[in-house]
Amino acid sequence: MKKLILGAFLIIGATSFSQENGYFFGGLESNMQWLLADEKFDFPAPEEQFRANNYFQLNYSLGNFTAGVQYESYLPVALSGYSPTWDGNNGIGTYYLNFKNETIDVTGGYFYEQFGSGLIFRTWEDRQLGINNALKGLRVKFSPSATFDLTGVYGQTRNGFDVSEGVIQGLDANLDLSDLMNIDIVDLKFGASYVGRYQSSGNSDSIPSIVNAYGGRLDFVANKFYGGIEAITKDPDVLINEGNITSPQLFDGTALQVNLGYAQKGLGINTTFRRLENFTFYSDRYAEGNQYNEELVNYVPAITKQHDYMLSNIYVYSAQPRLLFSENEKRAGEVGAQVDVYYSFDRESELGKVGTKLAGNFSYWAGLDADFNMAEQTYDVKFIGKGKRYFRDLNIEVKNRWSSKWSSTVSFQDVIIDKSVSKGGILGNQGDIRAQIAVIEGTRRFEGGKAVTLELQHLWTAQDDKNWAAGVLEYNFNSAFTVFAADAWNYGGEKELHYYNFGGSFSKGRTRFAMNYGRQRGGLICVGGVCREVPKSTGFSANLVVTF
Repeated sequence: MKKLILGAFLIIGATSFSQENGYFFGGLESNMQWLLADEKFDFPAPEEQFRANNYFQLNYSLGNFTAGVQYESYLPVALSGYSPTWDGNNGIGTYYLNFKNETIDVTGGYFYEQFGSGLIFRTWEDRQLGINNALKGLRVKFSPSATFDLTGVYGQTRNGFDVSEGVIQGLDANLDLSDLMNIDIVDLKFGASYVGRYQSSGNSDSIPSIVNAYGGRLDFVANKFYGGIEAITKDPDVLINEGNITSPQLFDGTALQVNLGYAQKGLGINTTFRRLENFTFYSDRYAEGNQYNEELVNYVPAITKQHDYMLSNIYVYSAQPRLLFSENEKRAGEVGAQVDVYYSFDRESELGKVGTKLAGNFSYWAGLDADFNMAEQTYDVKFIGKGKRYFRDLNIEVKNRWSSKWSSTVSFQDVIIDKSVSKGGILGNQGDIRAQIAVIEGTRRFEGGKAVTLELQHLWTAQDDKNWAAGVLEYNFNSAFTVFAADAWNYGGEKELHYYNFGGSFSKGRTRFAMNYGRQRGGLICVGGVCREVPKSTGFSANLVVTF
C-alpha cells in the first residue's frame, strides 16, 4: 500500500503543476499462456494452466520534471520459467520522479543506469528474460560541460516487489580528452567507475561487509580505426554456491575487455577479447549464481554471434565468470575472443543486382587455466593458458537482394559446445557437442505490402539429440497482418518429436496483438547474450502491446 500511495503521489504531484503544457506517455504490455497436457511430449498440464505477466506504465512530463509509475501483475502465477518470486503478486513495481536541465539530472525512486559497457554496473529491464534489477534510491548526473560528466548512484536493487538486502553506491566519471587537449587527429575518451556493496556480515568477522569494485576505460576513434580497453578489479569476498558459503578464504575478482575495429565503406572488422576471473557481482551475496539472474549488479553477456534462426539457437553459450572451488567442480572464470567481418559487394555484381552482404564470425571461449590446492584452499591461475574449451562457433552468412522483389539469406554454422554449458551440470564432465547448421531463407515481395518468406534449416550432430530439420513459412498480408507456421523436427532423437508452432500478429496504430499455439523446446533462451533456462511446454501464448 505504501508503494501504491507513493506512486500515485508522484503522478498526481506532477500533474498538479499544469495540465496545459504537460503530456502523458506510457504503455500496456500483457503476456499470457494457456498450458495444455501433451502426452507425446511428456508434458502434463500444470495445476495453474493460465499464466500471465502484465505491465502498465504511466509517465507524465512537464517542463524539467518527469514522473512515472509501473504497475505489474503476475496473476494467478508468472509465465512458465520465470522466477517464483513473481508468482501470485501484483502492485506498483517501480516509480520515479526526475528533474533535468542542461547541467543537472536528478532521479529519485527506481531508475536504470549503466557505467561504461556495463561490465562493472548496469541496471535494466528485460521482460522476456524476467530481469528487472532497477535501483531504488537516488541518482544524480552532473554535466558542467561537453568535456566532463559525473554520475552518482545510491540505493537497493529491486528483487520482485521488494529490494535487496545489500546497498549499492557508485560513481562514474567520463572525460573527453581530445576536447580537453584540443586534439583533432584522434577522438580519445577516458572513463573511471566505482561501485560498492554494503551488506551486514552478521556476527562473522571473516565476511566483509563492504565489497568494492574499481574500473577504468579508454576509448579511441582514429580515422577508420576504433577501439577501447576496460579493466576492473573487485575486492576479496566469500564464495557462495546455492546460498551457502563454500570456502573460508576470500577471493578477489578481475575483468579485462579489449575492443579493436576497422570500418570503411563496404568493409567492417570488429574484434573483442575478454578475460573474467571470479567476476560475478550481486547486490545480495547469497544470490550468487541464481538461475533467474536476480539481484545482478553488473552485465556480463556472452560475446558471441546472436543468431536469428530456430536451430541456430539450440546450442547457445552463456558466460561463465564464476569461481567454483569444490571437489566436484573447479573453475576460475573464462577467457576468449570474438571476431566479426562484414563486407558489402558493389551493386550490380554477379552475386546480386541490388546488393550482396557477407558476414563472417568466429568466437572461442574457454575456462581459465588454473591449478587448485584443495588442502590450502588456494589456486594459481594463468592469464590465458590452455583451459578447458567451453564453446567455439564459426559461421558465415550471405545476404542477397536479387531484385526489388526477391531476396535471400544463406548461412552455415559449425559449433562446438561443452554439453554442461548447454544442458547444465559440471563443466567438462559430459563431453562436447559438435553440430553444423545450414539455413536457406528466401523472401518474395508483392504489391500492397504483401510478402512471403520461407526458411529451410538443418542441424547435423552425432551427439545429444542427433539431427534436426526445420521449416518456417510466413505470409504478410500487409504491413499490419502476418501469419506463420513453423516446425522443428528432431528426427534423430529417441521420440522423433515435432516442435510445431502456428500463429500470427496484427498491428493497428500503436497497438499490436500476437498469438500462437505450439510446443516450446526446453533449454536456454538468450537475449543480448544474457540467458535463462526455460522448461518445455505445450499450449497457447498471446502478447498485447499498446503504447501512447
